[in-house]
Formats: sequence, C-alpha cells, structure tokens
Amino acid sequence: MNFHTRKWVKPEDLNPNGTLFGGSLLKWIDEEAAIYAIIQLGSQRVVTKLISEINFVSSARQGDIIELGITATEFGRTSITLRCEVRNKITRKSILTIDRMVFVNLGEDGQPAPHGKTEITYIKDQFKD
Repeated sequence: MNFHTRKWVKPEDLNPNGTLFGGSLLKWIDEEAAIYAIIQLGSQRVVTKLISEINFVSSARQGDIIELGITATEFGRTSITLRCEVRNKITRKSILTIDRMVFVNLGEDGQPAPHGKTEITYIKDQFKD
C-alpha cells in the first residue's frame, strides 16, 4: 500500500478530548478514496456506496502528521473496492483501518454503469503515448 496523502492535525481537527475528531478523519478518507477511484476508473461520476467497519486503533494529537494509504482490492463491473489505512507519519503507528470501501461508477443517467477496468493502473502508465 502506498501512502501518498499527508495531513497535519490542527486545532480545528480536534475533538473535546484533544485528539483527532473521527469525523474530520473520515471526511479526509472519503475524499481521498473518491479521488483514487476517479483516477482508477477514469470517470468523475463516482459515488461512495459502502464503507465497512471502521477500526480506530489509536489516536492522533495536534501537531501530528498522518498519512493515508489506499489501494484497490477488487474491480466489479460497475464498482471498485478499496482498502484504507491511516498511520502516524513519524512513528508509523496505525491509527485506523477500513477493509472495504466500495465506489460505484455512474452513467449520464445517474445509474450504475460499466467502467471496463480490471486492474490497478498508475499515473505513469495512464498518460503514455
């Protein structure tokens, strides 16, 4: 799993306990996962269908730098399934894991549409002549 996205935990991201608010983290994850799905499927009409159990295994505090790792685990006819892990950039300690996030490709009519993808592609391979 590649960890490309990094976030700096700032005061506005904290809960009353002084740790990273789970809602802020889930917003970041959903946005990054959607971007990943859009790039993999080559379509901007991608929506979140399902997020499985979310396992918070530790917390982050103000000033921590966290990184998000996302990878595709399965390609369906109209969907893509992703796995996500968030960890502390410095200590590498896991903060959260999500085993399944499903995104669905939509057609012009707003209904699920085949995307034609079957495996992970990388940016360097997507723009070859």
